[in-house]
Amino acid sequence: MARRVLSLTSGRIAVAVLAVIALLAILGPWLAPQNPLSTSDNTLTGASGTHWLGTDYLGRDVFSRLLDGSRISVLGSLEVAGVALAVGAIPGILSVHLGRAFEWFTLRLTDTLVALPFLLFAVAVIALLGNGITQAMLVTGTLVSPLFYRVARAATLTVARSPYVEAALISGASIGWIVRRHVWAKVLPPIAVALAQTIGVGFVIVSSLTFLGIGVQPPAPTWGGLLASDLGYLTYRPWAPLAPAVLIMATVWACNLLADAIRDVSGEAGRALLNRRKAHAHRLGTPDTAPTGGAR
Repeated sequence: MARRVLSLTSGRIAVAVLAVIALLAILGPWLAPQNPLSTSDNTLTGASGTHWLGTDYLGRDVFSRLLDGSRISVLGSLEVAGVALAVGAIPGILSVHLGRAFEWFTLRLTDTLVALPFLLFAVAVIALLGNGITQAMLVTGTLVSPLFYRVARAATLTVARSPYVEAALISGASIGWIVRRHVWAKVLPPIAVALAQTIGVGFVIVSSLTFLGIGVQPPAPTWGGLLASDLGYLTYRPWAPLAPAVLIMATVWACNLLADAIRDVSGEAGRALLNRRKAHAHRLGTPDTAPTGGAR
């Protein structure tokens, strides 16, 4: 699937953007030219050779804080997607095979999670467990998990009714073997699409929570926190929110673009794309053998 995704222009662009964001998350704290927590008397200054994006209201270097905050923002979105995948996809697959009672329970639990307003519920749980990024992402990931549950369940239902799965059940194969051998390969493409979309949603969630001061203890920098801190000083630095906003928008856009690319190369659409490319390559590689004629 990776080769198919990279064969598309949209897939290559999405992977390139996300690779840059990943490098920022990995190397950001070391690339920061100054201490992101260090204050100074040079407050609310403009861009200069010393401070590429100026300084904030406490005199801290904004560029260094932007680089350092990329790690928390990226890890938070990955935590949301990982928790949602584990909590949603596994019960979604098993709900088709473990009987009516398990199916009814997971369906009702999913309906309950969908009905909960995730922001208010996250605030309530964090108030009980403490203000930390891990607690916030565990709660929000659980509330986003119904997407994976429904995608995994729908894909598994299609596979479960196929003749080869029924034959495996009749022959005495275990549920675990059937899921590993037959179900997972069919369920993986739609789950990959949902995962890419959820990572983008995770960035929005992390940015929203940190914008409100939830999940991160100050003065730790985050992209959402930088947006919030700049809003009170737009008169002095009206361009200040541009950098974190562009990073958030570019990351979410790349995640959605990657999800579209995965969808385009998987399933029936992917097979149709491969067939069109093979036919095109065959036409280009076949010499023109039609007779030609002309006046002598």
